[in-house]
Order: sequence, then C-alpha cells, then structure tokens
Amino acid sequence: MSSSEAFTPAASSSFIGPMLLGVAGGIVVGFLVFFLVRRFGGRGQGDAADVRERLGRLEKAVDDLRTLLRDEAVRDRLQAEEAARAGREELAASIRSLGAMLAERLDGDLRKQHATLGEMTERLTALLSLNETKLERLREAVEAKLERLRQDNEQKLEAMRRTVDEKLHETLERRLGESFRQVSERLERVHQGLGEMQALAAGVGDLKRVLTNVKARGFLGEIRLEGLLSEILTADQFEQQVPLGPRGERVDFAIRLPGKGEGPVWLPIDSKFPLEDYQRLLEAEEAGDRQAVDEARQKLEARLRAEARSIQAKYVHPPQTTEFALLFVPLEGLYAEILRRPGLFEALQREFRVVVVGPTTAAALLHSLQMGFRTLAIERRSGEVWRLLGAVKNDFARFAELLDKTQKKLQEASHSLDDATKKTRTIVRRLKDVEVLPEAEAGRLLGAGEEDG
Repeated sequence: MSSSEAFTPAASSSFIGPMLLGVAGGIVVGFLVFFLVRRFGGRGQGDAADVRERLGRLEKAVDDLRTLLRDEAVRDRLQAEEAARAGREELAASIRSLGAMLAERLDGDLRKQHATLGEMTERLTALLSLNETKLERLREAVEAKLERLRQDNEQKLEAMRRTVDEKLHETLERRLGESFRQVSERLERVHQGLGEMQALAAGVGDLKRVLTNVKARGFLGEIRLEGLLSEILTADQFEQQVPLGPRGERVDFAIRLPGKGEGPVWLPIDSKFPLEDYQRLLEAEEAGDRQAVDEARQKLEARLRAEARSIQAKYVHPPQTTEFALLFVPLEGLYAEILRRPGLFEALQREFRVVVVGPTTAAALLHSLQMGFRTLAIERRSGEVWRLLGAVKNDFARFAELLDKTQKKLQEASHSLDDATKKTRTIVRRLKDVEVLPEAEAGRLLGAGEEDG
C-alpha cells in the first residue's frame, strides 16, 4: 500500500491523537519540573538529590508513555488503513451496483421510447393521409367555386360591356350633337362677325372719306378738344367760336382769364389736324425710305409753321387775348413727331407765339389753369372773409360782455349760497340742545302746521 493510499481521514485522525497526547504529556512533565525546581530550589543538597531522583523517575515514566503512545499510534494507523481499504472496496461495489441498475433503467427507457416513436409514426402517417384527402376535397371545392365565379364574372362583364356600349353610344351621339350645335353656333357667330367686319370696313371707309375732308378732320379735332375742356373746366371758364381781333376772327375755343379791367382776357386754342402730311411721313417710315421721310418731315414742319403764322395773325391780339395761343393736335403720335423735330417746338413758340399741345399736354395745362382759377377765387373771397371776421369780432365782443355779466351773477349767487350755508350751520348749532321728537309725533306736528298754514 502506498503512502497516498494510507493517508485517509481515519488514518490521519488516529495518528494525530496519540501525537497530541505525547505533546500534552511533555508539557505536563515540563510544568512539573519547573514547579519542583521553584519549590525546592532554596533547599539543601539532599532535597536536590531527591528532586533529581524524582526527575529521573519522571523521565522514565515519560519515555514509557512515549513508547506506549508510539505503539498505540502504529496500531491506530494500521486499523485506519484497514478501515479505509474496506471502505474503498464497499464504495467500488456500490458503484458497480449503481452502474448496473442505471444500465437496466436506460435500456428500459430506450425500449419505451422506441415503442412511443413507432406509435407516433403510425399516427403521423394516418394524419398525413387524412390531410391529403381533405386537401384534395378542398381543392375540388375551390375549383368548383372559382369556375362559378368565373362564369358569373363573365356574365356581369358582358352585361357591363353592353351597358357601357349603350352609354358610350348615347354619350357619343349627345356629344357629337352638342359639338355640331356649337360648331353651327360658332359658324353663325363667325358669319355675324364677318358681317360686322364688313360693316366695320364700310365704317372705316366712311371714316377715311371723312378724314380726307379737311373740314371733317377739323371737326374731329374740335370734338376731342371740347371733350378735354368740358371734362376739366367749368362751362363759364371757356367759350366756343369766340370772335377775336379787329376783324372778329372766330377761334375754335378760348379760355376766359381774369383781366385787369372789367372784360376778360381770352386764351385762344385752335385745333389743327394735318393728316395728309403725317400719313405720308408714316408711310415713308414703314417703307424705310430715308429721303421720303426727310421730305415728309420738311412738309409737315412747313405746314405747322404756316398754321402757327395763321393763328398768330388771326387770334393773338393783346390785351384782348393773351400774348400767345395754343395749337392743339388730337394725336399723341403727331405731337411726339413735332417734339422730335429739333428746334421746331421752340421756333413756333419764339417766332409765332404759338405753343403746340397734344391731348396729354393740353390736359395738364388745363389742370394747372383750373388750380389758378381756384386760387383766384380764394383771393377774391378773402375780402368777404375779412368782413365776416369783423362781424364775428363785434359779436364776440358782445358775447364777452355777456359772459362778464353772467360771471358777476354767478358770483353773487355763490355769495348768497355761502351766506345761506353759514346761517344753516348757526341754526344747527342753536338747535343742538333741543330734544328730538319721535318721527311719528314730528310728522303729526309738521302735518298740522302745514294744514294751519
């Protein structure tokens, strides 16, 4: 037996016990020796010999005890080894018995599991066959229902197709009818428009014939000028066909301006419409003929100079009129062309005292004159305003006197009220000691006094 096999818990306990007893005996012997030495240390030599004898016996007893303990320890170790060997053999037998029992149980469990698996396999096979049968029946039922649904859908689709065809046919006929009706109406409108265009063309021809007549063109310019004057000025601020100058030449329109004397000062306005010259200029510009454009502009300038000279000679006669006159052209394009000619506008104003105005410029000038008329009216009314303020001042002075009198009356009334208040306080102080009567008796007495009165 090896040392590792011999060193078991039982063997170690049997070996340690005697060793502890030996150690305890040694300690006891040492203590006894120490005690005896202390006790007999001061005595004589005889006592020392006695002590040594006793110590010798004690040492012998200790040796005997040690030997006994060693033998006891050997016996205990042998017994422990024997007990350990028996325990190991018993444990091995138990393990072998347990292994055999476990093997038997595992074998039984395996047989049971094999049997259970067989039963489950049979059941699964039966379930699979049953499911296949049910699925086959379900497939047949679904196919039958799908076939019925397909037939129903085909019938419904056929009915819907017929309905849609009918509605489409009806809608198409209605739409086509409406479209033909609209086309007919529009063709009728186009026909009417063509008739109106023909009438308009005839009107344009008439207008062209009118514009080719010098007097008719002048009449159109006068209408345009009269519209501006009537829109901006009042009826008493301008007149039509006013005779001017020593020969009584009548101007188209004249604006009445305030003069220094009793009579007014007239601002003459004459309307001119040189359409032929302006038309030739436009045609030359459209054709791109530079020479024709220059010639047309020169003719237009010569025509305007001649008209300005005529206006100056006929209508500019100070002090009956202003020192200048207005030449009104009814087209903005013609007015722009006049301004485009270098120095023409200034030359007409400087040489002939004639100012050329277009519709927009004439409107601005008339607005300025209207503001001047309003300012003049305010200046004329200023005297009346001063007289009115003088009358108001006199009335205000009388009103101030009346206020002073009223203030004095109010002060007198205030003094009277102050005196009455003082007298009231005096009466209250004097009546302070008078006994107050009950309300019923006071009312009766006051009522009797009123009846007596």
